[in-house]
Amino acid sequence: MLSQHRVDCDCIHCLAKNFPFSYLTHDELELLDQNKNIVNYNPGEIIVKQGSSMTHLLSFYSGLAKIYLEGINGHNLILQLIKGSDFFIGPGMYTDFKHHTSIAAITRSTACFVDIHLYLEIMNRNPAFANQSLKAENIKKIDALKKIVSLTQKQMPGRIADALLYLHDNIYGTNPFRIDISRKDLADMTALSKESVIRILKQFRDDEIIDVKGSKIEILDLAAVRHYSEVG
Repeated sequence: MLSQHRVDCDCIHCLAKNFPFSYLTHDELELLDQNKNIVNYNPGEIIVKQGSSMTHLLSFYSGLAKIYLEGINGHNLILQLIKGSDFFIGPGMYTDFKHHTSIAAITRSTACFVDIHLYLEIMNRNPAFANQSLKAENIKKIDALKKIVSLTQKQMPGRIADALLYLHDNIYGTNPFRIDISRKDLADMTALSKESVIRILKQFRDDEIIDVKGSKIEILDLAAVRHYSEVG
C-alpha cells in the first residue's frame, strides 16, 4: 500500500462524487468529509479481501481496479472493473457485515473509505439518498444476472465479444483502447482459460474483426462483435 492521507479535495466539491451523493445535504457531505479516509494503492495490491469484516464502504477516487470472486483452486471470477467515481457497497452491508468479494488495484489507484455506520445513519435520515443508493446497487445486480447468462449460455466467441464490448463501452469509451488488464484477467472475466482467450482473440484478428498490438486493441468491425455477443 502506498500511503494513507487526506487529499486536497473535499466531499462537497469532489469531481469524482458518485451520483447517489448528489442527494446529500451540505451538512451530510461535510460529515462525510470530516470522517473520510483516503488510501493510495500500487498495481496488484489488495484493496478489499473476501471474507474480511466490512467496516467501511469504498468510494473509488481514481485508477482502475477489479472486483472478483475467489473461487476453488485459485480460480477467480472477475465480476466487474471499477474506475474513478465508482462506488462499491456489496451485499454484506445488508446481511453479515462481511466482504463477499475481493478488490485489487490494476493501476495506481486511490480509494476513499467511509465508515459503514455513518453511511447507514445518513441513509436512515435521508430517504432520497437511500433510494438512489439502492437503485445503484440493483443496477449492479441486474448486470450480474446478465453476466451469468453470458458465462453459462454463450460459447467462447460470445463471451470474448461481451468482454470487448464491456471494455469499449463501459471502461475506456474509446476505439482503439489500451487495456490495463492482462490476458489472465480477460480469462477471469470470461470464465475461460488464458489459452482460449488468446486463441479467440487471434481468430477475431484473423477475421479482421479486431486488431491487437500488445495491450492496444482496436475494434475494426463493431457490428461483428455485437453480433457475436447477441448470438452467443
